[in-house]
Amino acid sequence: MTPTQHRMIVIEGPIGVGKTTLAKKLAGSLQANLILEDAEDNPFLERFYQQPELYALPTQLHFLFQRHKQMATVLQGDLFQDIWIADYLIDKDRLFAEITLADDELHLYQQVYQQLAPKRCKPDLVIYLQAPVPVLLERVRKRGRPEERPVQQEYLQKVADAYTRFFHFYDASPLLIVNASGLDLVDNPEHYQALLDRIQNTQSGRNYFNPLID
Repeated sequence: MTPTQHRMIVIEGPIGVGKTTLAKKLAGSLQANLILEDAEDNPFLERFYQQPELYALPTQLHFLFQRHKQMATVLQGDLFQDIWIADYLIDKDRLFAEITLADDELHLYQQVYQQLAPKRCKPDLVIYLQAPVPVLLERVRKRGRPEERPVQQEYLQKVADAYTRFFHFYDASPLLIVNASGLDLVDNPEHYQALLDRIQNTQSGRNYFNPLID
């Protein structure tokens, strides 16, 4: 087990960037509880990728309810003893809503969001994984999830741009921005160990990690 001062670590980034892979490896290294976005459990997701104008709202609401329930589980635990690793930040719900929903749907979504008042834990560290859109598309195709077959580069570009805008202003927690385009967490243990060391030593502010340079 690798010791850590972080009790809550959140990994974020666009589709295909490697959030879940990193979350699982960190959970193993830190003996942490794992909170994963269960996209395969969303019955609307595949239909959203095929017809976004029809299925954006139910897709978004399903994720909102799922994340709300998961965060409630975290809050019921011991945040001073347990370690938690999540592959999403609850705040990103509205990020996706703003790029996928029509104006009237967004207004309805915002009303539901405010009524639900999703519980959240302030992360001790947020890790933002970045990669160029062609790399994201290649990884999405490579992992071969049936619901993601209709995903197009144009949509991935919108998502990547939304993340860039979001994290440009993000200052709610310490932030580690990682160039994930050359990051091989599966077959290169040196990459993972270098990133783990940087995570352990990141305590405040805005920080950067590039496996090809650091």
